[in-house]
Amino acid sequence: MRKIVKFIIPFLILLLAIFFKVFIEKYNLVADDWYEFFNRTGSILLIISIAWASIAVLQISKKMILSKLDVEQEDNLKQRKFLTQFNIMESIIYFLIVLIAIGSALMLFKDVRQLGISLFASAGVAGIIIGFAAQKLIATVLAGLQIAITQPIRIDDVVIVENEWGRIEEITLTYVVVKIWDQRRLVVPSTYFFEKPFQNWTRTSAEILGTVFLYTDYHVSFDVLREELTRLLESTPLWDKRVNVLQVTDAKEYGVEIRVLVSAKDSPTAWDLRVFIREKLIEFIQKYYPESLPRTRVVFEKGEGKDHPEIEK
Repeated sequence: MRKIVKFIIPFLILLLAIFFKVFIEKYNLVADDWYEFFNRTGSILLIISIAWASIAVLQISKKMILSKLDVEQEDNLKQRKFLTQFNIMESIIYFLIVLIAIGSALMLFKDVRQLGISLFASAGVAGIIIGFAAQKLIATVLAGLQIAITQPIRIDDVVIVENEWGRIEEITLTYVVVKIWDQRRLVVPSTYFFEKPFQNWTRTSAEILGTVFLYTDYHVSFDVLREELTRLLESTPLWDKRVNVLQVTDAKEYGVEIRVLVSAKDSPTAWDLRVFIREKLIEFIQKYYPESLPRTRVVFEKGEGKDHPEIEK
């Protein structure tokens, strides 16, 4: 009920303002001294109500459009792309409506109108001064518009910003809010995404590869580990059945480095899959091949140093 009243109020004010102006002009029920006051008040009410009604219509349209978008589905790239553009354009329209309404209301006053003409006459110098003063703000706003058009990021994109993993929660004309994995919020200016490199893990698809590194002794059987990896992947729904690779990526004096490469439908799932594979492979080695765990060797040869004169004594 409260939401309905919120949308009805501006339209009631609009009807009241129109009735107020027409009633005064038609019947001239007030004195000439008060006529200008009531006429101007009615005009201001009319401007405010039109602006308010326009914003209400925009909000209603947004609710109707968003109700048809299913952002929660797995393959939601098109929905997130549209939602990003819609949110930024909504901010621009709100700003323009308020700006036009304030300007129209101020132009009803003759003193302000004359002041505006004087300002426009000297707009050359003032424009240069304001341009330098508002250079950062203008650049930030233009960056917000560029995000809406080119879309290097979208709502709910998974990104790495300032070495933090998170999702794009909000995009405005001037700043972007990143919801970090531990529920903190990282707020960065819109210009950041055009001035500094960042990672977007869902730019074209949410699918991602995950790696697990293991360090074992040289006695480990790689073929057995590959078989166990395949069995583990087939036993969990976290794996999307695209990539299943186990390779020896390095060999050093104390053992070998094994890299497991697996795939998942998105980054949170890939993280859970990596943890699962790491734990189970370590348990498998501990249980069936304990001699293959990493170890440091010290070898003493029998009879070593027997010819040393001190030992002979």
